[in-house]
Amino acid sequence: MISDTIKAYIDLTRVHFAFVWPLLFCSGLALAYHNYGGFSWQVTLTAALIGLFGFIAGLVLNDYVDRNLDRFETSPNLLTNYWRLFGTRPLPQNRIPASHALSLFLVLVVFTTLLITVLPYPNSVYVFLIMLWCYGVEVFYQIKKRDQTFPVAQIIGRTDFTLFPVAGYLCIGQPDMTAILFILFFYPFTLAHLGVNDLADTESDHLRGMKTISVLYGTRGCTLWIVLFTLLHLAAAVFVMSVVPAALPGFVLGALLLCAALILLGRSGDEVAAMKALPFFHGALLVYAVSIILGTLL
Repeated sequence: MISDTIKAYIDLTRVHFAFVWPLLFCSGLALAYHNYGGFSWQVTLTAALIGLFGFIAGLVLNDYVDRNLDRFETSPNLLTNYWRLFGTRPLPQNRIPASHALSLFLVLVVFTTLLITVLPYPNSVYVFLIMLWCYGVEVFYQIKKRDQTFPVAQIIGRTDFTLFPVAGYLCIGQPDMTAILFILFFYPFTLAHLGVNDLADTESDHLRGMKTISVLYGTRGCTLWIVLFTLLHLAAAVFVMSVVPAALPGFVLGALLLCAALILLGRSGDEVAAMKALPFFHGALLVYAVSIILGTLL
């Protein structure tokens, strides 16, 4: 039997998605190995742990900042059940004290920082500055989206997810053209992915007074947002393919998954359709990460 406390921490950290974060982070590292050479198991393991604990810390920070507004979600919705294995929101439901969540965040940040110091200089500085930016932007995003008429929170806030695999690249790489191409490729994806999450959470966001994409522009406007940024993302994929041509089969599969998601959204464009489309976006993300890693080995 799993205790209620353990269940609450599993939901707080979204532990069932934990395997994705090191893979995504190390896809950036794999690109750096491809460009700069010098493969190292020590650096790879260090980077994987940075990606794992750094991303989980961001998830905990997300819940901590939103802990009071999340009380307006009177019952678990489809998106909550998707992201959280046991369908709970531990902080607003008082399953975990807010002070404990903050302490967990700080411990994860300290541990991640110690891992970053193991990286060579100046790469350790690059990754540390990205970490600070990401956590700062996460707080900005959670607060700004409560009061806005234009999606500033989303446009700026999604740079944290965008820079996550780029930080993996910078573990041994430099801020060069490949890093820029990765940003151009991944940033539209993160905005489209955010739109799917917002569409799936429309009712809850209305209750909490969040000015998300679906609240600002309605479900139809949110669907158009998703389609636009998905198409921009697919167009930008050519840039990354120029760096790792061997990853082409995986990128084609990822593109097909995203097209399937758009077809699902095009049929109704409601919360249920968004929930059906979300796994396709996550599947594409996983396929991209694995394809880049395998493609650099060929």
